[in-house]
Amino acid sequence: MPPASLTLAALEAAIRSAWDLQTSDTPQRYDPANPERDQCGATALVVHDYLGGCLLESEVFLGDERTDYHYWNLLPSGLEIDLTRGQFRRGERIAAPAPMDRPTVLGEAAQARYDLLRTRVTAALSR
Repeated sequence: MPPASLTLAALEAAIRSAWDLQTSDTPQRYDPANPERDQCGATALVVHDYLGGCLLESEVFLGDERTDYHYWNLLPSGLEIDLTRGQFRRGERIAAPAPMDRPTVLGEAAQARYDLLRTRVTAALSR
């Protein structure tokens, strides 16, 4: 349960300050000039931890080629929260989203990224 005083702005700031190559899905592509790139999976899970709602998933296309998948949140109020949409800077197109169940098991690397991001966000919010 999130603290009663938690604001979306505080959560967003905590998440953004926690991103680095260790929380990236592809650390070899991590670029401090585009820190939200490849952070969407762990970020969506952390937002879900604090704000609930459901997870959204979509395919990402560059031209006609599917290049990736993207994840973000739909809050119980109906508001969509996508803290990592800004990573798409090459003209990518995000297809219509579909709700998805929260994964009950993550791969070892994905679990480690999520755990690290969650720990950093929790620490930032408790300051």
